Amino acid sequence: MTVDATRRSDREKGITGLETAIILIAFVVVASVFAFTVLSTGVFSAERSKDTVYAGLSEARSSLSIRGSVVAFSGNVVAVQTPYKFSFVVSSAVGSSDPIDLTPPYTKDDLVTDPDVVSGAAYTTTLNYSDKNNFLSDIPWTVQFIGNSNSDTLLDNDEKAEITGWILDRNTATAIGSNDSVAYMDGTGGGGGAGGLAASSTLLAISDTFTVEVKPAGGAVLAIERTLPAALKNVMDLN
Repeated sequence: MTVDATRRSDREKGITGLETAIILIAFVVVASVFAFTVLSTGVFSAERSKDTVYAGLSEARSSLSIRGSVVAFSGNVVAVQTPYKFSFVVSSAVGSSDPIDLTPPYTKDDLVTDPDVVSGAAYTTTLNYSDKNNFLSDIPWTVQFIGNSNSDTLLDNDEKAEITGWILDRNTATAIGSNDSVAYMDGTGGGGGAGGLAASSTLLAISDTFTVEVKPAGGAVLAIERTLPAALKNVMDLN
């Protein structure tokens, strides 16, 4: 062997089995960490998607749906014909075993003045009213279950309830067609409580548009928008 060949042989190095194992283990560890990260991200995303779906289902099950027409009732306030309450029938939007609490803050008895406040009522569903001149939050409302009912104030999936929202007191001692058959709900008219239009408020008139929002404790808000006809009557079907 020549001297050059010997020197070249001394400079040549090989990869041992231990080094190969270390490199292989490093690749395996890196791949495992990457796979764990990907799987964790996927599981987290799947869980979030599941939560979103369940939340949507829960909201839908707790939502209300209107059944039929909205009926407006009007009377005379200082010789001006104007609506004082609105009634509509609701049911659960999606059949579900989850009931909707419709415990009302007011009742009506057709004696002297309606509605009548229920002292200390623990109600969770609220009604808002708005038109081009007024916004009223948490207006007085009453409820009457119709058809199949189990005698409580929880709306089950096989029940229907008629909700009446009041924006003025009704003086039941005066005929609806007579003057001053409706008292303002600012308390001066001996009404059942606050929350409706005040004496300084602008009353609803012909062709006015109004919105009533029903807000249950859980679920979507039921927004009802209607327009009054060109001529007001004591009872009006607003479709």
